[in-house]
Amino acid sequence: MAKPPEETLDDYAQAKLDALEAQALRRRLVETDRREGAIAYRDGRRLVSFCCNDYLNLSQNQTVKRAAVEATEKYGTGSGASRLVSGNHPLFRTLETRLAGWKQAEDCVVFGSGYMANMGIIPTLVREGDLILADELSHACLLSGSKLSGARVEIFRHNDMAHLESLLAEHRDAAEHCLILTDGIFSMDGDAAPVETMAEIAARHHAWLMTDDAHGIGVVGHEGRGSSFMGKTKAAVPLQMGTLSKAVGAYGGYLCASRAVCDLVRTRARTLIYSTGLPPGTAAAAIAALDVIRANPDYCRRPVEKARAFTRALNLPDPESPIVPLILGDAELTLAASALLEAEGYLVTGIRPPTVPAGTARLRFTFTAEHDDADISRLADLVRERIIPRKAAE
Repeated sequence: MAKPPEETLDDYAQAKLDALEAQALRRRLVETDRREGAIAYRDGRRLVSFCCNDYLNLSQNQTVKRAAVEATEKYGTGSGASRLVSGNHPLFRTLETRLAGWKQAEDCVVFGSGYMANMGIIPTLVREGDLILADELSHACLLSGSKLSGARVEIFRHNDMAHLESLLAEHRDAAEHCLILTDGIFSMDGDAAPVETMAEIAARHHAWLMTDDAHGIGVVGHEGRGSSFMGKTKAAVPLQMGTLSKAVGAYGGYLCASRAVCDLVRTRARTLIYSTGLPPGTAAAAIAALDVIRANPDYCRRPVEKARAFTRALNLPDPESPIVPLILGDAELTLAASALLEAEGYLVTGIRPPTVPAGTARLRFTFTAEHDDADISRLADLVRERIIPRKAAE
């Protein structure tokens, strides 16, 4: 029998793309020119963006931009090498000191991105023979770092502390070390993890709690300090990870922890050791943005206040963060709803599997400090009058 012709790489890729297209799951990059406030331009059209994570609009803040420009003119556009070779610019230590103080930690390590941070931190702290317990809705980079570590990974139901306790009772004694992972604010649902309760559970079981506060810093908690500060006192979270690319308006990731832990991470985290440091201008922008955040706690509350105005107009539960999901379920319906809003002048991206679980495709609305109240009101009207009825008809 003749051997069938070999499938080419292009044939393989095209077949995958065709299958995704048939399920309304293919993704495409769309050029988007972001400007001051919450304005974006696509194909020459001015849109009000309700899908950006720049919650405080600091990427467009004049003080922040000026800091980036001045540092770039003085130091150049790049770091030139890994931080452990010759790329550890003095601005990094300033940034780390600011973050550690803000998060009430002994020390801080800055990475090239949040994804790189989690891919480096988790395998540094746990390995084969250890146990990781992760919330089922944890960000993809937490789960990727967990797989890379070689530790046993158990998933607990979203924010279900009874399930977390039962998994600890079942598996903790067999593991030398145990790491509990969760988002502080969940990126697709906008709800908060019960961080204080998790910290208490972790302490009882001699486990280490790590929170990914990418969507918390700057917009939730006391003075915008993040999810560890949503209670009356700081939650006992030994590993506070987060990003500088959302409310901070710059780029990079960080871990705030004890001095010993940070020194270990500097010594062993592969994504720090084998990656070029952040550009000096980016570090300077993050420093300036943190100064703005610390000086303006009222401003930091505005994104959640704006989100609350939207949910109350739609009789939805009050939000815990600037993120408000409207779950439509079907991917095609979600894309159609996104297109409808874009035609009306609003940019709201449809989120589909595998970013969210199957059957939970959604519009993900994000609110920023500079959103105009009239735009929020009109957006709520459009959702109530033209999108929710379509969902109900499905």
